[in-house]
Amino acid sequence: MTCRIGKPAPDFEALAYVNGTFQTIKLSDYSGRWVFVCFYPADFTFVCPTELAAIASKYSDFKAMDVEVLAISTDSRFTHKMWQEEELCKMVPGGVAFPMLSDPRGQIGTLYSVYDEDTGMNVRGDFIIDPDGNIQAMEALSHTVGRNVHEMLRELRAFQYVRSTGQMTPAGWTPDQPGLSPGSNLVGRVWEVWSPEDMASPTQTSTVS
Repeated sequence: MTCRIGKPAPDFEALAYVNGTFQTIKLSDYSGRWVFVCFYPADFTFVCPTELAAIASKYSDFKAMDVEVLAISTDSRFTHKMWQEEELCKMVPGGVAFPMLSDPRGQIGTLYSVYDEDTGMNVRGDFIIDPDGNIQAMEALSHTVGRNVHEMLRELRAFQYVRSTGQMTPAGWTPDQPGLSPGSNLVGRVWEVWSPEDMASPTQTSTVS
């Protein structure tokens, strides 16, 4: 299968470390819910702990939106456990509460086109999957730049807003702003309802919770 926007997310199954236990996790277990799949290169690295700790610090926000987070790297579940106990729990109270999946041969990463055969690791990849199991967003970055958890949450809120209202969201949309109602009366007249000045600054966006 090839990952495509608006198409079903490839199902997968993996061993995972979750809240002090080892479990088998399947993507299809979360059918009917929003899922945020977060691929990252490796445990005990430099940027990755900042990303997972950032997501963990906002995990209650994800849960409040009924979104489950699945973090995936090529490390074993045992390494995930060690990483949690040695580092992550010291960066955020309680450490990482969401599942950390093991993809040792990069099979899941390959399925989602984020596995780098040269390094034997997954690149940074984000996938937003809706309750119907379809991919609504996907993004990949190299290993040198960390992602922004506030932007992750903003995008999730935008997709949930679109799903519930049938509207669209303009650039930089935040929940306190109106959406766009597509139709012939808006063609060529978007300037009447939106301008670049309407976009929230990065500081404002980061405060939305």
